[in-house]
Amino acid sequence: MKKEMLINVSQTEECRIALLEDGVLEELYTERTSQNNWVGNIYKGKIVNIEPSIQAAFVDFGVGRNGFLHISDIEAQYFRQAGYDPDEIMDGSYSDVDDDNSDEEPEEVADEDDVDDDGEKAPRRNGRNGPRRNNKLRSGRPRFKPPIQEIFRRGDEVLVQVIKEGIGTKGPTLSTYISIPGRYLVLMPALGRVGVSRKIEDEDLRRKLRAMMLDLRLPKGVGFIVRTAGSERTRNELSRDVAYLLRLWKVIVKRIKTAPAPCDVYEESDILIRTIRDTFTEDIDSVVIDHPEAYQRAKEFVELVMPRVADRLEMYDGREPLFYRYKLEQEINRIHQRIVPLKGGGSIVIDQTEALVAIDVNSGNFRGGDENAEENAFHLNMSAAKEIARQLRLRDLGGVIVNDFIDMRKESHRRKVEKTLRDAMLRDKARTKILRTSPFGLIEMTRQRIRPSFKRSVYEDCPCCRGRSLVKTAESMSIEVTRLLMMACQMPNAAKVIVKVNENVASYLNNRKRREIIELEESSKVSIQILGSDTPFPEFLEMDCRDKDSSIIPLSFLSERN
Repeated sequence: MKKEMLINVSQTEECRIALLEDGVLEELYTERTSQNNWVGNIYKGKIVNIEPSIQAAFVDFGVGRNGFLHISDIEAQYFRQAGYDPDEIMDGSYSDVDDDNSDEEPEEVADEDDVDDDGEKAPRRNGRNGPRRNNKLRSGRPRFKPPIQEIFRRGDEVLVQVIKEGIGTKGPTLSTYISIPGRYLVLMPALGRVGVSRKIEDEDLRRKLRAMMLDLRLPKGVGFIVRTAGSERTRNELSRDVAYLLRLWKVIVKRIKTAPAPCDVYEESDILIRTIRDTFTEDIDSVVIDHPEAYQRAKEFVELVMPRVADRLEMYDGREPLFYRYKLEQEINRIHQRIVPLKGGGSIVIDQTEALVAIDVNSGNFRGGDENAEENAFHLNMSAAKEIARQLRLRDLGGVIVNDFIDMRKESHRRKVEKTLRDAMLRDKARTKILRTSPFGLIEMTRQRIRPSFKRSVYEDCPCCRGRSLVKTAESMSIEVTRLLMMACQMPNAAKVIVKVNENVASYLNNRKRREIIELEESSKVSIQILGSDTPFPEFLEMDCRDKDSSIIPLSFLSERN
């Protein structure tokens, strides 16, 4: 399988990075200079408000929007500062012991179950993010977290990291569990020991990596997690990453001590360096970059952290734009379409709502070469499961996702479709949880949402339909305008009303509703004038009401219409 990474930065406003496998687009990363990207940044913030009812605090961290800090994202050192015994406090990131691993040592359990490849802890809140795991120490003594109002007061300073961008009116989500990623390791000051990413499943390899890290004689008080990229690295390579991260942490600590809150103390690398650091592995055959400055930056970084693969970087100097050369622009445009065709027939329909994403599998003209309806449904669902996983990655859809597959009667077929979907989601860097098929044939799942979806970053709500995807017909608008005219004509001292609407609506009013308007003029003694506007908005409406002296009469009911 040929893997290629294409980096398009020919437009200074946008950087796009595509990962291709045998010419098929599998991953797409986009970042624009006009959009604030705070995820991964570390700030020295100040508590501005505490909400005991939701056990959360709002933090001013210097970007103009307050961040949301939940009790589950508060590290144990803040509990100690509040006077609680560390042995009695539940540390939501590293101390929970899963029932399935009760025969292992706590250190082993923590790195395997609770820390992912980027050093982030798994979600632990009750409710949408799932139930807490076993909330007991190995001795059986229950652990707890004190109320947030006993930990913080207004004006307290706190070191936070942005773990999720704000979506809509919600501010960014913050955490006090600080993690600084390197190429092969993640520095985690709060961990205080060595761990291995839970994505590395080979136990022999895990023991080897942990022993190798312990041989480096790491300083006390900080912790490290070995990333999957570090699984085949030598001791010297890991040692260089440790030295780099420790130098960086010393700079951060110095800024924490000297800079007044709120302020930023560490900014994550831009998408170019970040993606190469996290995604460029040895199985990628080439990295093609279409801008000289970006190529030089990437080359310097690769020669510093992974010199053995530096020769795989290529500078693209063709006259045809890079993404057009690889026929990616058409593929990217299809990402925004509601209907995604499947090979061999059939399609999936993706609808994104405020609360969840609904994906429907349609058979269409699919014919699996078998007259058996059950077998046809099974083959179509298998194809759809792979495409669903791909579309979720490309569109960066998150939250609750409900997949409505074609009904299958055989239990074995249902289990195979579930397994196919789970296997296809394994390559996804976002955390996911997939449930078994429900009695209604639905497969429900969640996918980690860090930032708004790709579609939300490219499009905005239509001012015509206000995000409904539908607009009122000319008849509906005419009926509404007639009701508003009746109210305007009842205003004290009203003498003349001028209405401006879309041309189709004006035509409907002046022709089909003309008799009603004349009767309204005669009964109210008010002159009514209907004017057409060249605006394309089907629901456009302006209404001007005046008295005999041409003074404007305000119409308060028009504001309620919006």
